[in-house]
Amino acid sequence: MDEIARRAGVTKPVLYQHFGSKQELYLAVFDAGVEDVIAAVGKGLQSSPDNRSRVAATMDAYLGFMAQEDAVYRLVFESDLANLPAVRDRIERVNAQCAQMVSQVIAEDTGLSPDESCLLAYGLIGLAQTAARQWLRSSVAIDRADAGHLLASLAWRGISGFPKNNSQEQAGAAP
Repeated sequence: MDEIARRAGVTKPVLYQHFGSKQELYLAVFDAGVEDVIAAVGKGLQSSPDNRSRVAATMDAYLGFMAQEDAVYRLVFESDLANLPAVRDRIERVNAQCAQMVSQVIAEDTGLSPDESCLLAYGLIGLAQTAARQWLRSSVAIDRADAGHLLASLAWRGISGFPKNNSQEQAGAAP
């Protein structure tokens, strides 16, 4: 609370005038962080009609979110408060929103069912989140661009095994 008040240029009592508890303040900061990661993933998915490029941009989006100096990612993905129902619900919601965006692209491109596409989407976002957290904590210095390339290569080798659906191939859609 002291650090937040200092960064905001106010006193702790002023913070408590706006937020009745540490949990309320935490949830407000958490919600802002959630919006950042959802926007980053959405931007990555919309960055190109080429799926390989989309995978790379989305992996980079997670790395970029994790690399922010303010460490908001810790509030979103590594909080000690994650077991509180309000926090757990928010974590599940951010994962569901990201998975929904990824799932939609998978379903459109492959013709897989919504359930199959959703499962693959959760696998991809889990890969991105877990690997990005490890990359950030690692004592081995891997450049962000190199880390993004490694993760995108791994993800692409998996997801590219699902063929484009016939209607897109017949329409001449790009892979």
